Amino acid sequence: MDRQVLLDALERIVGVGGVKHRPVDLLVYEYDGSVDGAVDTAAPTAVVLPRTTEQVAAIVCLARDAGIPVVARGAGTGLSGGAIAQQGGIIVSLTRMTQVLEVDPIDRTALVEPGVINLELSEGVRDRRMFFAPDPSSQKACTIGGNVAENSGGPHCLKYGVTTNHVLGLEVVLADGSVVWTESARDGYGGLDLTAAMVGSEGMFGIVTKARLKMTPIPAATSVMLAAFGSLDDASSAVTGVIAAGHLPASLEMMDNLTIQAVEPAYHAGYPLDAAGILLIEMDGHPDEVSASSAEVELLCRQAGATSFRLAETATERELLWKGRKMALAAMGRLAPNYYLHDTVVPRSRLNDTLAAVGDISRTHDLPIANVFHAGDGNLHPLVLFDRRKSGDVERVLAASHDLIHTCIEMGGALSGEHGIGTEKRDYMTLVFTESDLRAMAGLKNAFDPHQRMNPEKVLPKGYMCGEVRALHMEAMRQQHGIVPV
Repeated sequence: MDRQVLLDALERIVGVGGVKHRPVDLLVYEYDGSVDGAVDTAAPTAVVLPRTTEQVAAIVCLARDAGIPVVARGAGTGLSGGAIAQQGGIIVSLTRMTQVLEVDPIDRTALVEPGVINLELSEGVRDRRMFFAPDPSSQKACTIGGNVAENSGGPHCLKYGVTTNHVLGLEVVLADGSVVWTESARDGYGGLDLTAAMVGSEGMFGIVTKARLKMTPIPAATSVMLAAFGSLDDASSAVTGVIAAGHLPASLEMMDNLTIQAVEPAYHAGYPLDAAGILLIEMDGHPDEVSASSAEVELLCRQAGATSFRLAETATERELLWKGRKMALAAMGRLAPNYYLHDTVVPRSRLNDTLAAVGDISRTHDLPIANVFHAGDGNLHPLVLFDRRKSGDVERVLAASHDLIHTCIEMGGALSGEHGIGTEKRDYMTLVFTESDLRAMAGLKNAFDPHQRMNPEKVLPKGYMCGEVRALHMEAMRQQHGIVPV
């Protein structure tokens, strides 16, 4: 289809103000939040900003007829290249679909459009004593649609779970333009759980246009504690000790000294500057339970070698301690012009070994690496600090990234805890999954999107899609059984 014909057709669907196509307008859509060089950038043919499900469906139908790809995009805060149009085509930006359509305080659910900001949803239902538990560090900007696509987590996922644990149903525009509901909101739901398949599918199966979400009651009491340690080994031991003793904190976060040096002068959160590492521990629930658990957690931290321990006495203190954690990424600009934020997972029992290995990688590549992460569930976020203006820095960062990923996998970990795979970690999938695993994933992708137009070139390594899957399968059958399937 001729480009101008395509643009005219898109403008008829969403109006002139809803289509961006000038090079200067498309520039920002070539990127997400990833470091330049970590993922490939690419420009779409056009960016379209629909306001309704019907408009999204019409855009997808137009793309289907034109034979061009479609990529859904939220706020662009993703960190794995998932919302970049690798093959060009149309980016469907959902940032104008921002309505909270329904709140049910009895069933504790909310029906929302994908462009609703994560934090604004919780603030909007706070007067009904509810909140949306998944809380990525980018929650002031990231959207519910993006959270669903990436199965986002956050500090409170230790107790409350990641996004998939809070999604009850989805309205989705499929690759052929049809609109379906995947509903699993009822107890005793039977059949295939298509909602769970959609969450974390990174826009490869369809475009979410509505989400029915589970809201969580605001706990009656909350305590936030700060424990400082003279070594990361002691801090890691405290983490495993707290969990092994049977406690389930709402969150259990760790920051190393390099992170503290960035955060404390900027936000004055009360983090001791001489600590090798700190733990930020939050307990919530019934007041008596919280009081007893907090006392036990303090004892466990001191037994692990805590050099100081503080319980926030007021809501203002609690908010300030959390502000330091939530703003840690922003504070990194005090240490270096650029950073590359990683996302891997290791077993809690391997935290000591992993952090030691991260230190070795830092020295090997002569790059500072700050550690701030969800220690309770082993979701690491090493921040590799660098200056992209220096020749060779990006290359060294990518080499360090390669070593970080391999190290975490060798520790028995996973590729991603919440940022997704996208293009950033696509070619590392073979480290974790077998050929049979990847063929099964490709088969699911093909079932939803047989023509490979929904966010192509994401998650699955090249060689596992379309006819390539069958070719690989046939070769495997030849080698294993000497037969070729019909």
